[in-house]
Amino acid sequence: MPFRYPVALELSGRRCVVTGGGREAEGKARALLEAEADVVVIAPRVSDGLDDLLRRGEITHIPRRYRRGDLAGAFLVIAADTDRAVRAEVFAEAEAERVLCNAVDDVEHCHFAVPSIVRRGELLLAISTGGRAPALAKRLRRRLTAQFGWQWEALVDVLGDVRAETLPTKTVDFAGWAARWNDVLDREEELLALLEEGRIEEVRVRVYSALKPATTSAHCSGSVR
Repeated sequence: MPFRYPVALELSGRRCVVTGGGREAEGKARALLEAEADVVVIAPRVSDGLDDLLRRGEITHIPRRYRRGDLAGAFLVIAADTDRAVRAEVFAEAEAERVLCNAVDDVEHCHFAVPSIVRRGELLLAISTGGRAPALAKRLRRRLTAQFGWQWEALVDVLGDVRAETLPTKTVDFAGWAARWNDVLDREEELLALLEEGRIEEVRVRVYSALKPATTSAHCSGSVR
């Protein structure tokens, strides 16, 4: 089975190319923009959505068919052309130039599969079927979207802020630190319920108290994002 190694890529500021200008290409371009990539779309014509992104200056558009050499300087390419022959050409250049390539609905011309994503701030849930059953991955995404609401984003923010504040001055060994985190996470449902009520600072204080009880009163006055 292909695509067995999961990975999350840092694309900020990297040149990422999308070939094709239809709805699939638009969806891929928007996902790359969410990752803060430098997005270049190569297609004779583009969808209304891509045209809107172009007018807002969010993407670069090369208004023609893909040509050999278009991947120069690219980190990643997504071939969303309807013509399989074009996808094969894109993949061949990607192979030669060591550019990561994904071809929409064309496993043979892919280095990686793009999973279905549920994003809650820095929390990222990815569902992949190795390219074998994308419809199932999308169904599971809808299920997880309903299950994981906005409060999970807030929880990640609180945990991340408190961890960054307490980690440099922790006075326990790894086992003790892990035990304190387990104590925090054992109260996950309680913390999420408080976040749903908007009691973010209260959650922060509780987490801080569990991680570093001796200094809670002196250090828990900060705010969360």
